Amino acid sequence: MAGDPRGGRNYAGLSREERVAQRRTRLIDAALELFGTQGYATTPIERLCTVANVSTRSFYEDVGSREALLIALADRVCTRAVDQAISSLTRNRAEPLAVRMLDAFRSYLAVTCADQRSARVLYVEVVGVSPAVEEWRREQRRLLASLLVGEARRAAERGEIKSRRFELFALAVIGSVHALAQELVQSTMPGGAVSLDEICAEIAFFVDCGLGLG
Repeated sequence: MAGDPRGGRNYAGLSREERVAQRRTRLIDAALELFGTQGYATTPIERLCTVANVSTRSFYEDVGSREALLIALADRVCTRAVDQAISSLTRNRAEPLAVRMLDAFRSYLAVTCADQRSARVLYVEVVGVSPAVEEWRREQRRLLASLLVGEARRAAERGEIKSRRFELFALAVIGSVHALAQELVQSTMPGGAVSLDEICAEIAFFVDCGLGLG
């Protein structure tokens, strides 16, 4: 027998937790579409709820705020991207450092820039929204930087590159990647938009020069 839909028991074959998870997924999917096309600042909660087929009451109960929804969306994309980058590093562990880093970045960007919507959200819409979103962005930079620093230190231990403090180098690469990715969304270059291949070529050049691999 179905339980009280307001409680924790099953309703229509789903537990409360499962229903909340489904609504959150629909809201995040709606946010990808609307934040990625119309923009975060111009997308009202009511529009998100209409597209997701979720009541405004459920929105506030399940997500809390438009800002929290933006973080949830960005975190979903970045988690997948980081997983792909880690898989790349594992797959290429026997390759030279330049190969490992470039393929890891390509794998990361293949997720974050899978389409124009995700690229816009990750590299444009999250910038300068609020202190909470900026803290999320700092956490992402720290995570990516830790991966790069770890790879560089292991390469130095093998004698592949000279040992030094790699933290600033990692942050410089990440900043460059973000700036280049923004060109996929809002090109400022004469002659039109840049491609993922062009971005990866510039990243390779930056890494080679920065680590003395060129």
